[in-house]
Amino acid sequence: MALVAGLLAGCTAEPAPSPTPTPVATTTPTPTETADPAPEQVSEATTADEALPFFADVVAAVWGTDQRFQGRAYIDGLTQAGFDKSAMEVTFDESTVGNPAESIQFSVRWGEECLVGQVGPSTGDPVVAVMPGLATGRCLIGDTRPIDW
Repeated sequence: MALVAGLLAGCTAEPAPSPTPTPVATTTPTPTETADPAPEQVSEATTADEALPFFADVVAAVWGTDQRFQGRAYIDGLTQAGFDKSAMEVTFDESTVGNPAESIQFSVRWGEECLVGQVGPSTGDPVVAVMPGLATGRCLIGDTRPIDW
């Protein structure tokens, strides 16, 4: 995720502050812990910061399945949760030589910002963050796979 933040910062005219990635909770908070409740659904009136806990909940749910290293599973889960599929991007599950990707990134464009998630063997627990959108209208830098299903 730090690589993505660094690449995004390099694409702007002025340096932007680095958002702090939010690790996705894989356990339920105890009564002594506090957690921002996820909204029951997101809408156009929801800000990216308000949508992030909901996005994180979907990521955590997919992470808990045997499809945790499949980008399509995150796109399908986010779509089922009401996020706009046409605003999403996802990287490839495999490297160019056919090895499993060390990490997969996926995003949802949210106005001028992006909800970005990263999972994979090199990532450890899933990470989600709100990042500034790119001037190109995209969220992720580099090649992404077509979402044509």
